[in-house]
Amino acid sequence: MTMTEYVSSSEIRTAFSSAMSAMYRDEVPAYGTLMTLVSKVNAETLAANPELKGRLTATDNLERISEERHGAIRLGTADELAMMRRVFAVMGMYPVGYYDLSTAGVPVHSTAFRPVGDEALKRNPFRVFTSLLRLDLIADEGLREEAERILAKRKIFTDGAIELTEKAEKNGGLSAADANRFVAEVLETFRWHDKASVDASMYHRLHDAHRLIADVVSFKGPHINHLTPRTLDINKVQALMPEYGIAPKAVVEGPPARECPILLRQTSFKALEEAVSFPDAGGSFETGSHTARFGEIEQRGIALTPKGRALYDKLLDDCRKRVRPAADGSNAKEYEEALALSFTDFPDTWAAIRSQKLGYFSYSLTGKAPASSGTDLEDLISQDVVQFDPIVYEDFLPVSAAGIFQSNLGDSAQQEFVASPNQKRFEADLGSEVLNEFAHYAGIEEASIDACLATLATRAAAR
Repeated sequence: MTMTEYVSSSEIRTAFSSAMSAMYRDEVPAYGTLMTLVSKVNAETLAANPELKGRLTATDNLERISEERHGAIRLGTADELAMMRRVFAVMGMYPVGYYDLSTAGVPVHSTAFRPVGDEALKRNPFRVFTSLLRLDLIADEGLREEAERILAKRKIFTDGAIELTEKAEKNGGLSAADANRFVAEVLETFRWHDKASVDASMYHRLHDAHRLIADVVSFKGPHINHLTPRTLDINKVQALMPEYGIAPKAVVEGPPARECPILLRQTSFKALEEAVSFPDAGGSFETGSHTARFGEIEQRGIALTPKGRALYDKLLDDCRKRVRPAADGSNAKEYEEALALSFTDFPDTWAAIRSQKLGYFSYSLTGKAPASSGTDLEDLISQDVVQFDPIVYEDFLPVSAAGIFQSNLGDSAQQEFVASPNQKRFEADLGSEVLNEFAHYAGIEEASIDACLATLATRAAAR
């Protein structure tokens, strides 16, 4: 192999997501059960809907669904976030979007590291929702300072992971051998450790401030707290989970079930109570437990334009003003009914969503010759020369993410924080700006239109 023959970032990303999935399956056996259930539901959905299978095949989205995952981690310091950005860049994953979860009582702000560009997403759309702890939201100044000291001492990346990240940055890539070592070294950052790095007293002080603070500060590193497969029918998965020995959360987060799915719907099973040990002053360990890691499932729909997103946000807000889902699920039926009623105002055909400019679409040629050499897109669509397919939403919803977090932090963990978005501070800590998701989807849509028109022009010139 010559110095310039490097493994592609997509190959490294695929290898890492596969290794992460295998590790998490070993650590959390219920995740393996979840994967079996999702695979079964997806196969049944495709068998019952040949048209859906055909469009997914035609748009190169069928194969990616079974491999699709997103994970989530929580970091404690700006240095950890900046280094994580560099590590994910080696895998072709970049920060997209800014999410302030303090509005829902969760003391973090976040971004999603993921591939960008149509080709990279089709190769492997692995995403990691990455949150940075907001220590500034801890009211107890003494506890805040102690948490800062604890986090400042830890090192979440191995020497090998840092060395190989620097090597990839310097050389523009990694050889196959280095890529394999990179995956193994970085995997250690996400591994679960059942020995806490703080004593039981400090753990409980952090826990009382907020369970998520205890999860971030009390351990050696940012263990992956969930991995999420993609399903084509989340309601069916939700209904079947009890049959597989999995207790689902009461309410599916996001929009209601629709003929034309929009954005993102998510559900999960309750976080595990796992045995951990806390060091004491005498050098021995005290046994205890910690609850953080859980299983999640998602169903993805179309990416919405700013106009579509504004309508979505309004309808969700209208619903929650009438019925806010209770943490214990006691009003789940009432909430679901209110949600469905609110969203009757959102069009539920692809044609209407497109004509009202509510969602982003990818355009392709049908193979039919146009009646004239005109380049009007609407005319070409009416002639069945050009067809359109929804562009998959690759990102996240802050209200939904907070709902998942809160449902797995326990019914008594509904602490309130004043909304305090601070994207500039987050980007300073990150070491770069986050990408704008709307511009990204608009670019994919525009490129597909340009490709159709260019091909038609080439064909016309050849005649």
